[in-house]
Amino acid sequence: MSRHTHRPPRIPRRPLTGSVALVTGGGRGIGRLVALDVARAGARVGVIARSGDELAETVRLIEADGGVSCAAVADVSDQSAFASAVERFRSVLGPIDVLVNNAGVVGPIGPAWEVDTAAWWRTMEVNLLGTVIGVQLVLPEMARRRRGRVINLASQAGAHRWPLVSAYSVSKASVQKFTENLARETRRYGVSAFSVHPGLLPIGMTESPDLADAEPGSHIAHVMAWVEGELRDGRGAEPAAAVALIRRIVSGDLDALSGQHISVHDDVDARLREMTEEAS
Repeated sequence: MSRHTHRPPRIPRRPLTGSVALVTGGGRGIGRLVALDVARAGARVGVIARSGDELAETVRLIEADGGVSCAAVADVSDQSAFASAVERFRSVLGPIDVLVNNAGVVGPIGPAWEVDTAAWWRTMEVNLLGTVIGVQLVLPEMARRRRGRVINLASQAGAHRWPLVSAYSVSKASVQKFTENLARETRRYGVSAFSVHPGLLPIGMTESPDLADAEPGSHIAHVMAWVEGELRDGRGAEPAAAVALIRRIVSGDLDALSGQHISVHDDVDARLREMTEEAS
């Protein structure tokens, strides 16, 4: 779907057998695809979301493919519920090696001075606070074991802007900056951290009924028309490319880029070569 012409991401051959991955927002969209992919590579996978039915389907798909999975219904902005889920995963699956902070919401759409303040802040609670809580729950153990990877799903909307979608944009900008700090703080403990832009995808949040059923002429309809136009004109991304990028990170293939914001449209191999040349 993308017009970018560089070669597609190389999927590493490193097996993930014996590792444990936790994917938030794993009930649907890119979260489900990532959970399925790392499970196929051998990881035991814990998935969290607010919808039990969607989580059950993710677990069913993983197990039908021969994988091992465990689910817990929780709101990632609820620290107590999130902590209970993590403890369940530890007891069933083992210590967590990889955290994929994927759970997120778009939030209110409209001019920043008109949207509901509580709804705006709720987006920050899910997208940013949920990410911070997840990190605080798994990082101490990762640091003690001197191994681990944290992947925070961000967006180019945070790197640039998304008019009329300020809560989402600001929350993702915060996630990106949080990841930069996290990578520097955890380097000495053998833990890597990345913020990832998976691209504008035709799945997940863009399929939300609240957005798809917008009233004609509304701010939501305007934003969705823009999204549809971007996808139609080939400026979106294929879910498979986003999954392949995340797999490379999970596998340790891109540890040298820890702390960087990585887009599905980037030529990460070129970035790795540049780092090697600069260090030589």
